[in-house]
Amino acid sequence: MPSPLAELLRDLDLPASGAAMHAFAAELQPLPRSLTGDGVRATLARIGERLPLQVHEVPSGTPVLDWTIPREWNLRTAWIKGPDGALVVDAARSLLHVVGYSVPVRQRLPLAELQAHLHSLPEHPDWVPYRTSYWRESWGFCLAHRDRQRLAAGEYEVSVDATLEPGALTYGECFLPGEGEAEVLLSCHVCHPALANDNLSGIALATFLGERLAAAPRRLGVRLLFVPGTIGAIAWLARNEERLGRIAHGLVIANVGDPGGFHYKRSRRGDAIIDRAVPRALADLGEPLAVEPFVPFGYDERQYCSPGFDLPVGSLTRTPWGRYPQYHTSADDLTLVRPEALAGSLRAYLAVLALLEGNRRYRNLAPKGEPQLGRRGLYGSLGGATAGRERELALLWVLNQSDGDHDLLAIAERAGMPFAAIAEVAEALVGAGLLAAVD
Repeated sequence: MPSPLAELLRDLDLPASGAAMHAFAAELQPLPRSLTGDGVRATLARIGERLPLQVHEVPSGTPVLDWTIPREWNLRTAWIKGPDGALVVDAARSLLHVVGYSVPVRQRLPLAELQAHLHSLPEHPDWVPYRTSYWRESWGFCLAHRDRQRLAAGEYEVSVDATLEPGALTYGECFLPGEGEAEVLLSCHVCHPALANDNLSGIALATFLGERLAAAPRRLGVRLLFVPGTIGAIAWLARNEERLGRIAHGLVIANVGDPGGFHYKRSRRGDAIIDRAVPRALADLGEPLAVEPFVPFGYDERQYCSPGFDLPVGSLTRTPWGRYPQYHTSADDLTLVRPEALAGSLRAYLAVLALLEGNRRYRNLAPKGEPQLGRRGLYGSLGGATAGRERELALLWVLNQSDGDHDLLAIAERAGMPFAAIAEVAEALVGAGLLAAVD
């Protein structure tokens, strides 16, 4: 009998799931997310309508490992008016137009001085870049390079109407308990405004994945984190050191909505179960996968895999960060994120989780010679026939390798067989009294 997560995978309605995730991303797209502030709270509130989400507030000034929680930033308006008084840049049109965490400013200055506060992309003249200044007090605006070149000489008026004052960093946590203490950590970032693939695709997938997992019984617990990048993961780690030993597997979710192929970045360990499970699960789905080594750069896997924690956390994406031209620009919009890509990513994550859920170690209770499978109804009764040979070979692989040390994933890898086929015969052997699970 397939596990509940394997049944979820089998019954997944890909077109409906993809459309629903894309619609949810569109719902979240206008919210003014940043490292802190009401936009993050509003985003978590929408997620909390779908998941049993606990929202945490960490006050500004709180030490978290080697960092300190910053002041909270909330933007009301930000704009530039030209010499004729007309708006030339307005954050009301796109949140990307203002540098994130810009300090409040209201002044008039000549174009030559204003240029030092402007950011554009000459190589993509119609796109607006995404820029932030979290840890250094400054202000700035982003605009299309074509519009920047049109700016006439003269005096400009700039305004950033924002608050930057003591508040809190906000993050969300959803824990779905399993039968035991072991957990799977799934983490995504919630700090980027407007960006669809780099931010919204991960939020949507994590939310819908959590909804499905909450409806199924599980052996493993699942902990979903919705955190601002870097400082959010660091804050969670600092506040949860005593429970980190429960994290058996983990994945960082990002860039899962573009049409590119799947990429997996290994954990720092390089040979953790998650590093083996992702390639096996995607191979069983028939999905090509590029596997890359760990590097201490990228998303929050570098926090979870820092040497003082060394958690078994990898990252499963489609096109990795920085490798598609729209990355961190206004072109990373909802047209880049495809419903079918979101659905395929949800399917891939469910496949990985189903594999982790079904992966066990067993001990052969009749290890001396092959047990007689025919009289137990597990082997074909007609010698020499080839029908059913694949299943019989799976039975023999599981019996041969089940010494209490090899898990089912290792057996599937060595046999070159789908994990589901190995798990299915293991269950049959348990039912026949030939295998016992090793806890």
